[in-house]
Amino acid sequence: MNQPETVKDRLSERLRREADIAWQKSFEHPFILGVAQGSLPLDSFIFYLGQDAYYLSVFAKVQSLAGAKSETFAETKRWAEHVQKTYEVEKALHDRFSQRLNLAEAQKRFQPAPTAFAYTRHLLAIAHTGSLIEIVSALLPCYWLYREIGQRLAKARPGVEVYEEWIEAYASPEFGQLVQEQIDTLDTLAATSSEKTLQRVHNHFLISSQYEYLFWEMAYRRETWPFPDILGTHE
Repeated sequence: MNQPETVKDRLSERLRREADIAWQKSFEHPFILGVAQGSLPLDSFIFYLGQDAYYLSVFAKVQSLAGAKSETFAETKRWAEHVQKTYEVEKALHDRFSQRLNLAEAQKRFQPAPTAFAYTRHLLAIAHTGSLIEIVSALLPCYWLYREIGQRLAKARPGVEVYEEWIEAYASPEFGQLVQEQIDTLDTLAATSSEKTLQRVHNHFLISSQYEYLFWEMAYRRETWPFPDILGTHE
């Protein structure tokens, strides 16, 4: 006999359960374990920083498009605040790492790797063609997975300053509050969404969850294009 759905069994919780296999693989990925243990080659982390900065520049654009699709001024204002947080917190973190690791020259030669390019195009396509809840569902795995990684690694002492600072950023209560807002937004919007829309939401969330795993793999292996020399640098 099927159990009735409870108030606690929210859409976000169902999606989290369905994505669990991909998230567990992220937790177990050698990139994440290497950050926690201080054994990750610094070249892989530097590669990650460049790709993540590129990803975040698109992430902020998608957040802005979510604000444009919001129905109230208050919601639009809140999305604008999320864009500001992405700039102030994430970019500031990347800027500190860039200065500490002397990455200015490498940034001039930057090219988005295939996985970073594909993931950001997934987000942009949904932002331009989907509804607000669809945008939230595509963005949420990044927010939420990083919070869980931060919580899991909060007591780690890798002995590498940049790794410890990276963990601290995503284990912070302030970041956790931003994540919870997005989870609550998804559940609130789900209450008035059609079944057809929720099917798309389901797919967006699970695809983004898999891209998150692929992002670690991309960084760990320092993924490149088959013929990188025919590409220009990213402006």
